[in-house]
Amino acid sequence: MPPQPAAAPGPLAMLVPFAMMFLIFYVLVFRPQAKARKEHEGMVKNLKKHDEVVTSGGLFGTVVNVKPESITLRIDENVRVEVEPSAIARLVKSKAKAGEPALAETRK
Repeated sequence: MPPQPAAAPGPLAMLVPFAMMFLIFYVLVFRPQAKARKEHEGMVKNLKKHDEVVTSGGLFGTVVNVKPESITLRIDENVRVEVEPSAIARLVKSKAKAGEPALAETRK
């Protein structure tokens, strides 16, 4: 008697590997990216006058004015640059109240 050919797996069994790949992508890529985006949005929302920041272009500056659509930075005496909030890469030094550690210092 010749050996029986193997039965083809069911459609549900073929979807399991794809579901596992999606789950791995979600945990390793999408979730951390969303968390980083939320942290960045929170940092930009909490910017105040005299905070020192770095832009995505590498400019170091001090926040002079914060508006919903733009942030004005002082990068040197009598030199002001207006940038979009999304261009702020990170907070270098926050103007903390007396007794409060600066946000940038607590993350080190």
